[in-house]
Amino acid sequence: MADAKVIPFDDDRSRGAAAQRPARRRSAGSRRKGGGEQAGVREQAGVREQAGVREQAGAREQAGVREQAGAREQAGVREQAGARESGTVREVQPLAGRIPAQEDVQVTRENPETGAVRQPHDEAGLERRVARGLAFLRRRLTGDYEVDDFGYDEELTDQVLMSLLRPVYEKYFRVEVKGIENIPAEGGALIVANHSGTLPLDGLMMQVAVHDHHPENRHLRLLAADLVFVLPVVNELARKLGHTLACAEDAGRLLEQGELVGVMPEGFKGIGKPFSERYKLQRFGRGGFVSTALRQGAPIIPCSIVGAEEIYPMIGNAKTLARVLGIPYFPLTPTFPWLGPLGAVPLPTKWTIQFGEPIVTDGYPPEAAEDPMLMFNLTDQVREQIQHTLYKLLVQRRSVFF
Repeated sequence: MADAKVIPFDDDRSRGAAAQRPARRRSAGSRRKGGGEQAGVREQAGVREQAGVREQAGAREQAGVREQAGAREQAGVREQAGARESGTVREVQPLAGRIPAQEDVQVTRENPETGAVRQPHDEAGLERRVARGLAFLRRRLTGDYEVDDFGYDEELTDQVLMSLLRPVYEKYFRVEVKGIENIPAEGGALIVANHSGTLPLDGLMMQVAVHDHHPENRHLRLLAADLVFVLPVVNELARKLGHTLACAEDAGRLLEQGELVGVMPEGFKGIGKPFSERYKLQRFGRGGFVSTALRQGAPIIPCSIVGAEEIYPMIGNAKTLARVLGIPYFPLTPTFPWLGPLGAVPLPTKWTIQFGEPIVTDGYPPEAAEDPMLMFNLTDQVREQIQHTLYKLLVQRRSVFF
């Protein structure tokens, strides 16, 4: 143990060496030089600190401005969103004590492109229409549909034929209807109207007017001439629309079944008269429609149609060509046949259809239908009422086209 040596650590050695080295003195020049360097360093540090503070202050100001601008933008967006929600979202308040279900909230969505409001049930309505259309096609293909004894197809009329006539009625001729309340809600009735226009479009427009404007959406069964049921295609369409032959037997059966029957007693004399005699009623035949109404006790409703006379202004009649073709007349208008098929397009006149007060017939005895004097008086009464209404509507009309 006496020979053991203590090995000092490195720190102890360094302390000992430092104790043995004499202290060095710095000269005054070196002290001055060191002090100047320290002062310069301090000044640079101060400048840097001031620059940093300024940068921080500027950054804080910019951040504050940005925060204010962002807050304003958010507030504006929230206001706009609130306005849109108030205009497009409607909520149905639930009853007290009841948890609101999903069906209690009706949300409407706005189309960003068109601005139109789209209801959620629109898509369901479209699906239902497509389903009804497919079901309609299936019934037509399988023959699972009903047709009455006269060939009238109510489903085809409502679903297809009326849909084709309605744009012409509403957009092209812009038909105005008056006195629709004079048509009874149920039971048979005979509507008697003037006939004009070269082509029988007035009967079709009257049929749409009764169906679309009457509260019960009643169907008008028109009595047509023999020529209608001879022409191909036209024959089938007329039967499907509910038209039947203009004879007392068919008219009596329809009235007995409680149908609305329409008749235009002028016939070809009215529809084929020249433009110079427009709105002047022709002879009403021998009063067969009055006899039919008396037998069934059905009311007679006069109907006046204004606007049809001008759709094809008939300035001439090629009688020789009409005899060759086997038709009552061959019209010559300012556009037909000079413009070919384009001349067959009717002029877009403004129409008015007015239904007058009914003339009751149920108070007459059954043998009154055989009284020629009574039939003549009733026929003349209906004709005079239609003619008087035509004159009144013409005075009230502002323009042929507006």
